[in-house]
Amino acid sequence: MASGILKFFLPKDKVFYSLFEEASQNLEAIAGKLVLCVNESDYNKRATIIKEMEDLEHQNDDLTHKIFVELGRNFITPFDREDIHSLATSLDDIADYIYASAKKINFYKVDPNDSGILKMADAIHDAVLAVNAAVKELRNLKNTQKIVECVIKINYVENQADDIFDLSIEKLFDSDIDAKDLIKKREIYQIMEVATDKCEDAGNVIESIVVKYA
Repeated sequence: MASGILKFFLPKDKVFYSLFEEASQNLEAIAGKLVLCVNESDYNKRATIIKEMEDLEHQNDDLTHKIFVELGRNFITPFDREDIHSLATSLDDIADYIYASAKKINFYKVDPNDSGILKMADAIHDAVLAVNAAVKELRNLKNTQKIVECVIKINYVENQADDIFDLSIEKLFDSDIDAKDLIKKREIYQIMEVATDKCEDAGNVIESIVVKYA
């Protein structure tokens, strides 16, 4: 009975931190599998990894739904409701685009042993690591310097990804690749580049929260 009463008086806003942390940790897992996927030459083995990525992406969909449910249920929130909505959406978008990039590789039967694809996968993974580190620091907002460093890292990686994308497209059009294969690879580059853009979106929301509440 006492524990039930205690639970009633626990701050309900704390649930958001746990959900965000779970979502960002999930992103780290799916980004790691993307790196495995693009370094795997066997189509069927890649398909197994992509299925695992799909499961993780569905988990993030569920977490996003839970965040929105809690947002409608709780009057008290740890920071602005708009920021909660924006951060949840951007984290979900990251998962969507990471999964989509891996899915397209097998759907188009593209050999991922391509310098552009490999470098973009590494960039995505680096950006997601920084996103996860920043999200973990939101719980207390005491170590704002670390959060700022994470946001700077995210922006740096996103700029790197832009350069990788531009060079990859230039190299693609300079090659004698078949037109259909060119279109396939270009789309994969674009999806992967958008994944880093979504990481930057998450970083911008986190930076906004720091400015308002730190």
